[in-house]
Parts: sequence; structure tokens; C-alpha cells
Amino acid sequence: MSEKPPSAPWRNFYGRRKGHNLKASHERYLEQDLDALSPGPVEWDENPDRTPLDLDTLFQGRDTWLEIGFGGGEHLVHQAAGNPDVGIIGAEPYINGVAMLLGKIRDAGTDNIRIHPGDVRDLFDVLPEASISRAFLLYPDPWPKARHHRRRFVTQEHLQPLARVLKPGAIFRVATDIPDYVRQTLEEVPDAGFDWLAERPADWRKPWGDWLSTRYEQKALREGRVPHYLTFRRR
Repeated sequence: MSEKPPSAPWRNFYGRRKGHNLKASHERYLEQDLDALSPGPVEWDENPDRTPLDLDTLFQGRDTWLEIGFGGGEHLVHQAAGNPDVGIIGAEPYINGVAMLLGKIRDAGTDNIRIHPGDVRDLFDVLPEASISRAFLLYPDPWPKARHHRRRFVTQEHLQPLARVLKPGAIFRVATDIPDYVRQTLEEVPDAGFDWLAERPADWRKPWGDWLSTRYEQKALREGRVPHYLTFRRR
């Protein structure tokens, strides 16, 4: 008798999955493009045995990067266009942002992006161990109220699975304009198996050399908030 496949764990999800009504063009992008850009079977109903994704086949043996919560996708497309020798997976549950990214991919003509339109924790389940060379967490939801800090990505619930799928020596970048998010990041990320690489103030005050300032960052700057750029390396 075959074993019953595992059932999906209960995972609280906080945040929006859809906002305002989509434009007709965005609806068309989702219908025509999204399935072809899937990294493979991720959701529990399509992969109940949690079979790992075959990244070597997906990206023809190229290094794989991961962007967690790509928003409108401008940074993801920028990195994909500037690094055609890597494959990049983006995870984003907000379907309006996914649709925006699909439009940007059409405009840029990049072919090295794959999209998981859902919770990154489900993606962590099926990414092979030590398979990701670089990860980005850029302006995540700050959940500013103290009672909501456990909802932030920089908790062990998220960081431990991230650490599992990152290669030793892989780089993890975090950008945020929220001082308390910086505090929690610097407390939690090292406990998950990372070293903070800053040696001088400029290392967290200046953006990375290949940085593309996102729409969210431009809004933060207009409103007087100060971005922080934190770089970690997986031990």
C-alpha cells in the first residue's frame, strides 16, 4: 500500500493577495504568460509529495537567484537583464504585482525569470537544499505595530527555510527604510546562519553597485525615510 502524501501545513498568511481591479492588459498577461513562466509544481495540490524542483533543467545549469516579494518587479527585471547568465525566481502573492511584472518582462524581453505567484514558504518546500546563490528581500512589509512583528519575514519561521535553500557563501540582501526592521533583521538573520558583511557605515548607507531604486524607495525618500542596505553571507 502506498503512503498517503503529506497534507499542507496550516500557515497564516498576512497581507493582500489582490488590490484594485486589474487592467485589461494585466488580465491578458496573467492569462497568456503566467503558466509558461512557472518554475514548476509548487502548490500543495499540484505537488503533494513536495518533490524538489529541477533547477538544472529549468535554467540549463545556471546559478539560481531568488527575490522574495518583488512588488512591481522593476528590480527583478533589472537584475535579470543585467545577469543573463543566471536564472531568477520571484515569489509574490500580490497578483497585481505579478501582472505588473509580466508586462515588464514583455517590454524587456528577458527569458531568465520564473514566477511563483504565492507564499514563498511553499516555494521553500520544493527548492532543493543549497540550490540558491543569491536572495533579495527588498522593502518588505514592515508590520510596524509591535504585536505584528512576528509577521515580518525576518523571523526564524522564514529565515531557517531560506538558509536551508541557500548555498554556503550565498549572499542575502535586505533593503528597508524602517529602523526597527533593521534592528530585528540584525538580531534574527545571524541566528539563522548568516554573517553580516558590513565593515563601515557606508556599507549599509550606500546602495549596492547594481542597485535599481524601486518606486517604493523613491516614495520613502520623498517622505524623508532613510534606506538601509544590509548584506549577509550564508555560513
